[in-house]
Amino acid sequence: MSAEQAPHDPVDVIDSRDEYLAAVDRISAGNGPIAIDAERASGFRYSQRAYLIQIFRRGAGSFLFDPPAVGDFTALQEAIGSIEWVLHAASQDLACLREVGLSPSTIFDTELGARLAGLPRVGLGTVVEELLGIHLAKEHSAADWSTRPLPQSWLVYAALDVELLVDLRDAVATLLDDSGKMEFARQEFEATLAKEPKPANPDAWRRLSGLHSLRQPRNLAIARELWHARDDYAREIDTAPGRLLPDASITAAAKLNPATMTELAAHREFNGRASRTQLPRWWKAIEAGRSTDDLPRVRVPSDSIPPVRSWSDKRPDADARLKAARAAFLELSATMGIPVENLLTPELLRQVAWEPPEPLTAESVGRQLAENGARPWQCETTAHVIVDAFVDARQTAESVAEPPS
Repeated sequence: MSAEQAPHDPVDVIDSRDEYLAAVDRISAGNGPIAIDAERASGFRYSQRAYLIQIFRRGAGSFLFDPPAVGDFTALQEAIGSIEWVLHAASQDLACLREVGLSPSTIFDTELGARLAGLPRVGLGTVVEELLGIHLAKEHSAADWSTRPLPQSWLVYAALDVELLVDLRDAVATLLDDSGKMEFARQEFEATLAKEPKPANPDAWRRLSGLHSLRQPRNLAIARELWHARDDYAREIDTAPGRLLPDASITAAAKLNPATMTELAAHREFNGRASRTQLPRWWKAIEAGRSTDDLPRVRVPSDSIPPVRSWSDKRPDADARLKAARAAFLELSATMGIPVENLLTPELLRQVAWEPPEPLTAESVGRQLAENGARPWQCETTAHVIVDAFVDARQTAESVAEPPS
């Protein structure tokens, strides 16, 4: 099937109350599922709010809403909340949609469905071209969608993202039905909807790039205070933190531990859009880090499973189990046409390899996987494979350990 660029008429943005209510009426009168997408300004803004929400429904057409201008989406939620929503990579958009009061009861995720169906590449443009034969340009995917007014080329791009989603949903559903994987997909979609957001990490500052180069608690304290100062200011002016002060500038300043504000300003590695305009702010943070008695640990103790690279030394038995299970999963993945990471998340496999249940049976492994969040289809598909791999690993280790007769 040859691909062709989808043409499009000019697109308008709905940014008034009257236009919004008229659109809700038209969407209500349409038929079939709701295709929906949202555009954020990641990398430009601090918040992950939606700056554009696109909806398409057969019999109604496509609609582009300006969330800050519309404000209240209650009427739209009441109109579409009980209808199936079609999204591509739903986990990326559900949070910002819920932030404005839009929350589905049922979804169909075309990206996740394509993964389970065995498509080798699952980006929207690639899947649309593969299954529908239409070339979907993606040149505006990383744009600053907080821009106003939005350029017409961006709006056409945004409209096409949803106008093809319902047809794509039907094509992916056919693949899933034909391969007997629709029930797998249904469970995955339900799990995506039910997933709770991660709680805020009080040590988020430890994710600073280059933090490993700081070896002393005092330097870490300065980095921590600079990170919090940057985060507070970024939230205040709704700008991505890295656009104000790069991570490298924070770690460079923390390593330098300057004695004066002048020394900080003269440091060549301390740069960024706000490095000089907000110099008193950064200096105040450095002083706080220099004087605090609350010094962070260089190494943070953890109850979590250690990195896999250390298993061969710390727990060779667990290392052998994990390697055997990974090899078995590669075979299972090829047989079923499902990516390894969708058969079972790597974290769940590491957990059961580190501490398998006793007695080791498919039932006990399945229970452990389910308790840790695996879906029923994953437990049924992988538990016996895991048990067989673990038994093989143990028998191999025992045969190697046996002295020659």
